[in-house]
Amino acid sequence: MSKLLPLLLLLLLAGAALLAHGMPPISRDYNTHCHCAEVESRVVPPHLLRSLKLLPQDAHCPHTEVIAGLTNGEKICLNPQSSWVRKLVRFVLRRPSIQQDTRA
Repeated sequence: MSKLLPLLLLLLLAGAALLAHGMPPISRDYNTHCHCAEVESRVVPPHLLRSLKLLPQDAHCPHTEVIAGLTNGEKICLNPQSSWVRKLVRFVLRRPSIQQDTRA
């Protein structure tokens, strides 16, 4: 039994090292979840909008996220299924001067 314990510990550590090797590194800049826990469907007047950030679905978030920056500095998540948000996104995507933010 006393010789079996070190062998079991060695196998356990080797297995953990193999599992950890295949996992992506986690750092401050690594997003492992969606940014928006809740979304708003209410219409935001255009004069209150300062910026619009479009985050496409990826491995960490199964849906598209639309984050609006307001003139008062607040950021809110908009419901991408709302008709007015879809129209706003189409308008923004048609403008050549707007840069799209994508997750890298």
